[in-house]
Amino acid sequence: MPYADVNGARLYYEERGEGPPLVLLHGGLLTIELSFGHVVPFLAQRHRVIAVELQGHGRTPDLERPMAFEHLADDVVGLLDHLGVEQADVFGFSLGGLTTYELLVHHPGRVRRAVVASADHRNDRGGEVHPERLPTEADFAAMRDAYAAVAPDPAHFDAFAAKTAAMVHGFGGWTGDQLRGIDVPVLVLIGDTDFILVGNAAEAAELMPRGQLAVLPGTTHMGVTRSELVGPVVEAFLRG
Repeated sequence: MPYADVNGARLYYEERGEGPPLVLLHGGLLTIELSFGHVVPFLAQRHRVIAVELQGHGRTPDLERPMAFEHLADDVVGLLDHLGVEQADVFGFSLGGLTTYELLVHHPGRVRRAVVASADHRNDRGGEVHPERLPTEADFAAMRDAYAAVAPDPAHFDAFAAKTAAMVHGFGGWTGDQLRGIDVPVLVLIGDTDFILVGNAAEAAELMPRGQLAVLPGTTHMGVTRSELVGPVVEAFLRG
């Protein structure tokens, strides 16, 4: 299986298709399959899809280092270097979307266009979400099962989940000035019944000089990358 040794991490990744490179960054506690299994075949028709499992997720072992978005973004850049890719499009979902913001802010030259799905650029809003729309027990059971099936240490799930939650809840996000400094096209994508507020997604799209907003109808947080609409919407955006 393909791995890249970068920054002390041993990143698992998969490649499919040919064309302009497109990096896929999954959601928190998810695998490539759980986040993007439904849409990869569509995207791989026109892109060299590079799907990676970030620190501690799926087949990628966890490290002693803290979980931090700067580390996750640095690892993605390291993977691009490993593959000889100077610049790529990026499609990040949830935790992967937050990692995409970090790439856009601190590694702007490596991203041509970006899709940020179901991720709030401001993480300091004091729990401003729709609590009744959060992932369900069934969603978490699917995460646990997928992790157990492929992780180097299946018993590490609970400890890693706590570590990941601490990173997300302890991170304040990015400022308006930082988003205004992002000078590449960015599609902010969200489901209309996501637990993240649609208004907050619209705010991010308005802050970025070349930001766009897409709201998928009848779509929950976990359903964004599984919607039959997501592939055509993302493809239309990437083709400009």
